Amino acid sequence: MTEIKCQRPFYGLDLASEFVDIAAVSREFPMAASSRRIVWLNVVTVISAAILIGAEVFGAAFAGSWALATLFDLGGIGQRILDGVFVLCGIAIMVQFVRAAHRIEPFTARH
Repeated sequence: MTEIKCQRPFYGLDLASEFVDIAAVSREFPMAASSRRIVWLNVVTVISAAILIGAEVFGAAFAGSWALATLFDLGGIGQRILDGVFVLCGIAIMVQFVRAAHRIEPFTARH
């Protein structure tokens, strides 16, 4: 009976005393020299907003190129050229958006 009491069950959380530090023993990390850390909440926020706005920007670029090519009867080649021009404009807009969002929501912070 005493043998059963000493055994741990197969389920449940591990005890905190059984966790070990798997990082370097010296605790000196090259990236920590600048004492900056990544603020993941800001990174995820900016990426999520960029995905949402990017879908709208590139959707508008393709819709606009199709509409203008149809309006001016430019044909398939003209539409592809407008696609390229509008997609380049969309890329420029997205770069400016991410740069502005990075100023408002910084990706790193000091400790």
